[in-house]
Amino acid sequence: MLGNGMRALKVLTVVMGMMILAGTAVIVVVIFHRATAPAGSSPVSLVLDQPAGTRIVGIAATQDRLALQLQGGGADRVVLLDPRVGTVTGRIVLAR
Repeated sequence: MLGNGMRALKVLTVVMGMMILAGTAVIVVVIFHRATAPAGSSPVSLVLDQPAGTRIVGIAATQDRLALQLQGGGADRVVLLDPRVGTVTGRIVLAR
């Protein structure tokens, strides 16, 4: 009787040890993957094609757009940007 109980205890100990090793390996792989994976979004570069003398006087953010208020180099204007892809999505010219 005692022999069967010890045998079951040995098997249980080995199985639990293997589970600890497998869990540790999974944690190490996940940490390595997250450390080497690129960030959620890469930096976006954008050159605004505006006349010389233009300056940004205001910035406003919405859910998915960025609005830049520009002055100088012509009429005052607002340029709408999509910051995720770095494109101009619209222009609003402010009349005087």
